Amino acid sequence: MLLDIKRYLIQHQRTSIRDLALHFNTEQDAMRGMLEPWIKKGKVKKCETNTTCGGCSDGCPSTSDGEMEVYEWVEKTLQFSPRSHTATS
Repeated sequence: MLLDIKRYLIQHQRTSIRDLALHFNTEQDAMRGMLEPWIKKGKVKKCETNTTCGGCSDGCPSTSDGEMEVYEWVEKTLQFSPRSHTATS
């Protein structure tokens, strides 16, 4: 399941704990526990709720039920160039 969470976060870049819990059909507290290993490894971070995501010009509205608890995948994935066989970021 951790790898499924990793793929979901990489694909969506940022997502709320509410959306993660809904997608994986689990409780928000259980999802927080599953995110913890990635957070400790520095691959996922919990975004500050007082920062603007860029989606709204006036910042995000005040919401409840985990919509403002946002996580993002921060580890850079390496992409290999087929011509030079070297890694690029």
